[in-house]
Amino acid sequence: MNSGNLIIGQSGGATAVINASLVGAIEAALKDTHIDGIYGMRYGVEGLLKENIIDLRQQPADLWPRIRNTPSAALGSCRYKLQEDDPERVIALLRKH
Repeated sequence: MNSGNLIIGQSGGATAVINASLVGAIEAALKDTHIDGIYGMRYGVEGLLKENIIDLRQQPADLWPRIRNTPSAALGSCRYKLQEDDPERVIALLRKH
């Protein structure tokens, strides 16, 4: 089976559910031998478009339990509406990372 990278972004209202979902995805990815890099889009798709991306594997392990129930968006959120030319750029950036 092939391996690759995972990139996660957050969008919408900042709630404990958003962070719990983030932590669940990260914990699952850390256990998956087919996932190489785990990256986070700072401020959702807007962050991706600005290449504001962090390596989530480099974050301290004790961070995840602390943010699991914290009502916020740990990566930062956005409500950016994609423009007509954005999808091509998004695809190119996803392929890059």
